[in-house]
Amino acid sequence: MIISALMLAVCFVLGMKEYVFSEQILRSIDMKFEENYEWKKLIANIINEEGIKLTIDGKQIDTAGMYMNYNRDIMIPASLMVSEFDCSMRIYEDEELVIERNDVKIELKVGTNSMELNGKAVPLASDVTLFEGDIYIPVEVVNKAFQCNYTWDKEENVASIFDTLSKKKYPSRFDYREIGKAPTIGNQGKLGTCWAFASLAAIESTLLPEEVYNFSEDHMSIQNSFSSTQNDGGEYTMSLAYLAAWQGPVYEAHDPYGDGISPEGLDARKHIQEVQILEAKNIEQIKEMVYKYGAVQTSIYTNLKNASSQSDYYNSEKYAYCYIGTDKPNHDVIIIGWDDNYPKENFNIGIEADGAFICQNSWGTNFGEDGVFYISYYDTNIGIHNIVYTGIEEVNNYDSIYQTDLCGWVGQLGYVDEQAYFANVYTAKSREILEAVSFYATDKDTEYEVYFVSDFEDDSSFDRMRLVAEGELDNAGYYTIKLSTEQLLAEGERFAVVVKINTPNAKRPIAVEYVVDESTKDVVIDDGEGYISLLGKRWERTELSQSCNVCLKAFTSKVDAE
Repeated sequence: MIISALMLAVCFVLGMKEYVFSEQILRSIDMKFEENYEWKKLIANIINEEGIKLTIDGKQIDTAGMYMNYNRDIMIPASLMVSEFDCSMRIYEDEELVIERNDVKIELKVGTNSMELNGKAVPLASDVTLFEGDIYIPVEVVNKAFQCNYTWDKEENVASIFDTLSKKKYPSRFDYREIGKAPTIGNQGKLGTCWAFASLAAIESTLLPEEVYNFSEDHMSIQNSFSSTQNDGGEYTMSLAYLAAWQGPVYEAHDPYGDGISPEGLDARKHIQEVQILEAKNIEQIKEMVYKYGAVQTSIYTNLKNASSQSDYYNSEKYAYCYIGTDKPNHDVIIIGWDDNYPKENFNIGIEADGAFICQNSWGTNFGEDGVFYISYYDTNIGIHNIVYTGIEEVNNYDSIYQTDLCGWVGQLGYVDEQAYFANVYTAKSREILEAVSFYATDKDTEYEVYFVSDFEDDSSFDRMRLVAEGELDNAGYYTIKLSTEQLLAEGERFAVVVKINTPNAKRPIAVEYVVDESTKDVVIDDGEGYISLLGKRWERTELSQSCNVCLKAFTSKVDAE
């Protein structure tokens, strides 16, 4: 009789489109109701409203975007396969998805309820789905492909995955040319722009194969905030400053290379929000980043000048390069793969073991193997300076960027201590929502806390700062941190963003911008209001006491007029 009454009540509620039962009652009703579509829809809506939690190997994971579909299957963003399962993932034609890990290869297609698992068709309970521009896959894919142990706690809305396979085991050979992720080969000619070619090629590779772009090296090497010319050379910190400031990248078609002309007023076509700087000579970490994200920009020393040059360090028949010596790096290339079994005998100098990175140069297709060559793992310089572009977003991600550090990280400040506070004060241009901040982690394993101060008046206002985000960053680099709670800003309101940073073994952990040499002679110091402090109690103005700008940006979105 009780079950019959509940059946009538459920029909009534569904008909009226009102949810009046508690979740405990809904979940206790006889399981035969789960075959009813309206019933499944009702349960899914309740669970999605409450929010789904996800743990992997006992660690709670950010579940933004996860949902239960009306088939009552948990759907996860495909991007989790890269960030949490150390997979290589590629999207073709916006709908075909290839995921690889160890010796497992998964092929999926949007709108289908099956997958190819190492060439064998495997049915899925739900379709692979495109939702708000992102591809979602049933958690069943992880369970079946990687033999994970998966449980769903319906009382707590917790999906738990226990990964039984070994992580970070990469193939002995991996080559972007074979999977559609190798960018177009560029040719820098006689100009010192290898750094710009390497930076933009690395970005293009990260976007491939789903998105195909050709960005302008002319614009990056001319329309940045440094005082250098294209003949002066450059380095990745210049690329990073240009990209972090949203000065680019722009299309090659809008600013062609080599004519010495770069039009002003061109808008960036992507916003770079995260760039990781890898540990020196960590071959496995370089492999991980190439496997999961995109090409790694790195530096080498070479006495080659162009595609027709000869060198004792280069075997032009095998396209094999290795330099061992004391000369510092003078040329940037990108790593697009590796071959652990590449013969040591191919190199002109004696080295102890096989193995090479597969690298793309910027000397046209007449150099090497159509622009590509092999650099030994034992080369003195390769793998010391490494960056990878892991946060490439659309240009509508935020409406405004607040910044004073157009030349970016050119030096560091601190109090001979691992810890320090730093802050910037800005004035809201309109009624806006503060959504995120960005800063540089100057070394690995940096812990941070982000604070917000409204209605800023003077340094006594820091007494009112409120914690809005915290976390830890594994690698050095440039990071954008989303606030846990968005902050409403009134037009004309002065507000402060504050970061407490702790960088192990650092003496000066704060990245700053100031005049260092001829290339930074045009740095503007009086355009900002920056502060630093050891303990967050006593503050000093960096423009006045240190003649520098704090590298701390803020990102906002406009509030729609009512």
